[in-house]
Amino acid sequence: MALFKQLVTLLRGKSHEAGEAVIDRNALTILDQQIRDATTAQAKARDDLATLTAKRRLIEKDLEALSAQRDKYEASARAAMARGDMGLAREVAERLAKIEAEGTAKVPQVEEMRGAEDRLRQIIGGTDGKIEAFRREIEIVRANESVQRAQASVAASAGGAAGQLGSAADSLKRLKERQAIRDERFKAAEELELQRTGGDLDEKLRTAGLLPGSSSADDILARLGGPSSAGALTDGRKDPLALPRE
Repeated sequence: MALFKQLVTLLRGKSHEAGEAVIDRNALTILDQQIRDATTAQAKARDDLATLTAKRRLIEKDLEALSAQRDKYEASARAAMARGDMGLAREVAERLAKIEAEGTAKVPQVEEMRGAEDRLRQIIGGTDGKIEAFRREIEIVRANESVQRAQASVAASAGGAAGQLGSAADSLKRLKERQAIRDERFKAAEELELQRTGGDLDEKLRTAGLLPGSSSADDILARLGGPSSAGALTDGRKDPLALPRE
């Protein structure tokens, strides 16, 4: 029974690794689709904002019409009162009361809609900035991926092993970490190659003027400051650049 559970766990682990490997190989494709989905959502948000703005403007036009009606009926009520027709004046006043009640109900709606519009604009603007920054970062990663694949191909053809990195990446961060590790491996391979061929030691000896045919700055100053003689140095050594005498 315990063996069966271990086998099931192993199969689940293999399935998980296979799934992550597929995601790794298609990480940039997944990220591109996520950007497209976010862009589509932004377009929908802009449509919703435009609809909200249109509705708010219609309510504002209703308020303007109500204000005009109020002014008209107020003038009519004053005229009726001036003539002493209080019945007509009361009828007009009742109409004015309905107009003012309707306007009083619409004013908070306009204010609430304006606040919602402002919040939506801020959210849309902030999301636009994030999408654009993320898109630029993806382009950088895409370029790095192409360059590193070329480096891996050259290293493999030259015998320098550039092992495949099997990191499980389902996000941009993990893909960038894989690239950073690959860069360090290239650097380490170059350092090991210099150590194997002795190139690093030769460079140190050459800098110190200890390799045959090399001259240090002190040697040159000593030669220039001492007695001059064709084809000879001050310490008796032969000038490496002097032509042989016939």
